[in-house]
Parts: sequence; C-alpha cells; structure tokens
Amino acid sequence: MTKIDIYAETKGQILAVLEGENNVTAKMATVSCLLSQAFPDRFYWTGFYVVDPLKPEELVVGPYQGTLGCLRIAYGRGVCGTAATTMKTQLVEDVHALENHIACDSASASEIVVPVVNSAGTLIAVFDVDSTELNSFDATDQTCLEDILCQVFAQ
Repeated sequence: MTKIDIYAETKGQILAVLEGENNVTAKMATVSCLLSQAFPDRFYWTGFYVVDPLKPEELVVGPYQGTLGCLRIAYGRGVCGTAATTMKTQLVEDVHALENHIACDSASASEIVVPVVNSAGTLIAVFDVDSTELNSFDATDQTCLEDILCQVFAQ
C-alpha cells in the first residue's frame, strides 16, 4: 500500500469509529491511536497539545501515543507553539537544525505539526507527529493530516 492508501484507509476507520461522537477528548484519543498504529515505523510520537482555556497563549499535552511529551508549551515556542501562533502547518525536516526547537524527547529527528480548529474556526489544539528519522514528512503527509483533522474537528 502507498502512503496515500494508508491515509485513506485510516481516515475511513477514524470516521467510522467516531460516527456520532461529539466528545473532543474521545476524538483526539482515537485520531492519535489510529494514526500511530497506521504508521508504526514513522510515527514515533503522535498526539495533541490542547489550548488551555485557563492559561491563554499556552498549550497543554492532550491525548497521545508515544514517550513522555512536554506538559506545556507556550505559543510561539518550538514547532507546536509556532503552529499555534501562525495557524499554519509546520513541516520540519531536521528538528536539530531549528534554534527554537523544544527537545521533549532527544530521539525525535523530524516533525509535522498541524493546527486543529473547530467548526467556528477557533484553534482548539495542534496535532504533533515526531519521527526518529530525518525528512520523514512531506506534502502528502501535510495534505492528508490536514484533511483528516478538518473532517474530524471542523464539522
């Protein structure tokens, strides 16, 4: 199967499991689990950093699969904080080359972070995927992840 085929199949699984589900935490747990299982050799850390309503401009770790994540990330700090601030997907080929990178786990080598918005267009989280390999993510990953997250959270 190609990467696009795996994304398409996983998207179908995610949408089927979440049919009728409105709880955001349940959605995040399902998305991180099924995507992590779909790409076990590339998705080293897969999960969400959620906007903390009690601390504006800060993300707090949410549902994820993988090693221990950072507990909190300020907007503008690291790849996740940059995605939250810019509201644009961050595709990083080599996290060690980034001056602003937060090393939650030194095994991470590349990363993709996608802003997650609700139906009102408000940022609710960022979806973060780390890989232990350099250059693990590309435009296909970006397009497919953005599509899945939009289908799940912006509807």
